[in-house]
Amino acid sequence: MKSVMCIIRINKMNKTKRALSEVGISSMTATGNVFGRGKGLWDAKVMKAAQEDVPEAIELLGKETPLRPHRLLTITVPDELVSKVVETVIAVNQVSEHGDGKIFVMPEYEAIRIRTGEHGDQVLD
Repeated sequence: MKSVMCIIRINKMNKTKRALSEVGISSMTATGNVFGRGKGLWDAKVMKAAQEDVPEAIELLGKETPLRPHRLLTITVPDELVSKVVETVIAVNQVSEHGDGKIFVMPEYEAIRIRTGEHGDQVLD
């Protein structure tokens, strides 16, 4: 089994949940606001405003870029469903702009349902 950790735009959360549900993935954990940035050192909105001579935007240039808010989804699935999760998340979240997010796939060694004590893939959904 693997955990697929997805950092996505906040406004894509509902579409992502719906799309995953439509392909048979109903269980996930979402973490509220997480903040981060990629390797870009500027914010596209600030750059656009600076090009339009907005004084506040011009002042921000050269300073550290603020962290962007995102959502963090963790979806633990059997190995054979990992590609379905990854493809679905990409299809919904890819707008080909900075800030589309990241996906990390990590191995999991065991899953245990607290209520029943069951182990393994059977507890994933």
